[in-house]
Amino acid sequence: MKTFKGRVLCAGELTGEAVVSKQGVNTLATFQKSALKNAKIVVCSDQNNKDIYNKVLTGKILCLPKTIGSTTGGMVLQAICSMGINPSAMLFSESIDSLAAAGVVLAKNWEKNKMVAVDRLGEDFLMSVQTGDMVEIKTDGTVIVKDKK
Repeated sequence: MKTFKGRVLCAGELTGEAVVSKQGVNTLATFQKSALKNAKIVVCSDQNNKDIYNKVLTGKILCLPKTIGSTTGGMVLQAICSMGINPSAMLFSESIDSLAAAGVVLAKNWEKNKMVAVDRLGEDFLMSVQTGDMVEIKTDGTVIVKDKK
């Protein structure tokens, strides 16, 4: 078990399964296809991100360094939250960018379905967590990556 402490952007307490991207996540390319299809779940549609391409992201804990890409990134995050198909959390190893932060804040204030978000968890966090790991998030920004059994 490894413990990390980050900065809380949208507090929440939950445990869930990690989906990990070692590279920046393009929010538009990742979520748009599922949102436009009015899908019941998000399956990553960004073929340039081999770490998460074709993986289910709805209800998962998305672990990433940062988001990249389109200026619509915040709107896309808010939209998937409004549809109820968002990841349950986004955990950033780096500082969150302004567009992703806007999406998290919009979802927190306007949508029933908010997304927990913690940033500044560090490079060691991203190197320690693997897709399929169970991750526990505390309201104070503590993140626990549980050992595989």
